[in-house]
Amino acid sequence: MVNTVARQVVTPPESTQQAVGYPSLFLLVVFGSLVPVVPTGALVSGAAVVALHQSMPPLGLLMVFGVASLAAFLGDIGLYWLGKRGVGSKNGSRWLAALRERAAPERLAQADRKLREHGVTVLVLSRLVPAGRIPVMLACLLAHTPMRQFARGDVLACLAWAAAYQLIGVAGGSLFPEPWEGVVAAVGLTLLISAAPTVWRRFRRPARA
Repeated sequence: MVNTVARQVVTPPESTQQAVGYPSLFLLVVFGSLVPVVPTGALVSGAAVVALHQSMPPLGLLMVFGVASLAAFLGDIGLYWLGKRGVGSKNGSRWLAALRERAAPERLAQADRKLREHGVTVLVLSRLVPAGRIPVMLACLLAHTPMRQFARGDVLACLAWAAAYQLIGVAGGSLFPEPWEGVVAAVGLTLLISAAPTVWRRFRRPARA
């Protein structure tokens, strides 16, 4: 009885979770797409775990998928528009400079080569590969890819990205009875996947040297 009361006090009602959770997820994913410091994939995975433990999991997961993919698309379009203004300006812009700082030269060269070979379809994979979004976006900007063409490829990329990280959340949430345990597992797995390419590159550099 005491545990039940304590759980009700700690865990807010489902309607409150939805009223706060979905707008928060939307704003954080938009912000994370504009300023790539927020682990947006972890946010989507954690939200999927919470939705999995609600009274109507299919509806909750559908809401998470729709909110996350729309927020990611709007954030990408906003960042691309800001970067495009910098490309068209003689003095550039701080947004374009920030994109250049986050795209390693070898990653940018690889993204540029794939863009010339496969067109904007490479955008779909860019969001699924950790740290792959910014180099491909910068390559599109430097290639003067029109906004409409970028948007066509990016909408598929955002849908695939939201689905992939939601599946990670569902996999983590289904292994544990308590939502918080699933959230911790899903977020930890997401951060591990995101950090793997960076760790791999650091290990390869001494070997090449």
